[in-house]
Amino acid sequence: MPEAAGAVRAGAAAPACGLIARDRGLLWHPYAPLDGDAPYAVLGASGTRLTLGAADGTPFDAVDAMSSWWSAIHGYRNPVLDRALLDQAGRFSHVMFGGLTHGPAVELAERLVAMTPDGLDHVFLADSGSVSVEVALKLAVQCQLGRGRPRRTRFLALRGGYHGDTFAAMGVCDPVDGMHAAFPSLIAEQLFLPRPPAARLVGGELLADAEALAKWVGTLEDTVARHRDELAAIIVEPVLQGAGGMDAYAPGALAAMRRVASDNGLLLICDEIATGLGRTGKLFASDWAGVVPDIMCVGKALTGGYLTLAATLCSAGVARAITGSPLRALLHGPTFMGNPLACAVACASLDLLAASGWEDRVRGIRRGLQDALKPAASLGAVREVRVLGAVGVVELSGPVNVPAVTRAALGHGVWVRPFRNLVYTMPPYTSTPADVAEIGAGITAAIREVHG
Repeated sequence: MPEAAGAVRAGAAAPACGLIARDRGLLWHPYAPLDGDAPYAVLGASGTRLTLGAADGTPFDAVDAMSSWWSAIHGYRNPVLDRALLDQAGRFSHVMFGGLTHGPAVELAERLVAMTPDGLDHVFLADSGSVSVEVALKLAVQCQLGRGRPRRTRFLALRGGYHGDTFAAMGVCDPVDGMHAAFPSLIAEQLFLPRPPAARLVGGELLADAEALAKWVGTLEDTVARHRDELAAIIVEPVLQGAGGMDAYAPGALAAMRRVASDNGLLLICDEIATGLGRTGKLFASDWAGVVPDIMCVGKALTGGYLTLAATLCSAGVARAITGSPLRALLHGPTFMGNPLACAVACASLDLLAASGWEDRVRGIRRGLQDALKPAASLGAVREVRVLGAVGVVELSGPVNVPAVTRAALGHGVWVRPFRNLVYTMPPYTSTPADVAEIGAGITAAIREVHG
């Protein structure tokens, strides 16, 4: 246990026990039963550190290896983001976006258009990542309708993909190994390609087996040729699939999807919610393949983890097709669309990202994770260790004992949230070399103690 834990030892136990007891059976937690536990209470957060208390009163001071599900890239209690939030609250916290506009929304849209690949000129501000995907799917269908192709209403997605938990988004997640197989009567049936060939970082390039890639591209071409007249778009997480396995695939597969979509009148939707804003070592993961999608979704890190916000960007061609259609408007309008607090913090977060030297920071995290996780590769339970950008993954040969590994990692001062057979980390970009070394050592030690 790090010495810093001593600072919270005396006061953490009682409030943590009380919170956890009041939570139990009252609140749903992600992918957990109602009668299950949230076994740790957050009592404070600053920089890269969380102050936690367990139900038995055990306190933990831990480096956050998860960036609060990949969003808190600037760490906690960041003074720049705190100031942006408070300054906007002093003016106004929320106004409806129907018939009104405001500075933070306009400024955020301008920043997003400027930083995303050329050609993404129009912005829809959404409540969350899942909603931004819903909007992207609606955009694609309405675009095809505006182009006189009303039968083009289905989507081509990837096995292993994950795009959110709302209904249309669930429909383009992996239908077999994903989290939504329990809802077949509620989800539209879509088409799926096999996972693209895996790629590994070699000398700064993501490389995959050329023969396997060519075979996969042939499957892509054949599938689109058979279903072209019913497909509106291809939707993918570019280069790195998140909840589907934290595995990188060949950039050539993404380039092929761009080409095939263009050749057949389909749109390409890149879901950059998890991969965007530097996480993979490129500002956007689609940059690995040098492609520009017709529609792009961004979220998670957009506000630096402060407030829920996402955005869907589209090309001028997509916007023209919708504006020129009988519907004219994009048929979506959340109550909290363009929330000024969220937009103000997002503007500050993007400015902070641009000024922070994020490329060097992510490169340093990558090198640190490669060194720190290398010992895990020799463990008997480990199948593979891989790193891409500020993403480190230890893949086990079998399922992770999630509670045990979480507890063991906390014993070494690291907060992780494993899933399936993966113990992974996406640290804040503000993580120091010492933080990264601690994360790698904690993950390795936890796996060794629990799985051998």
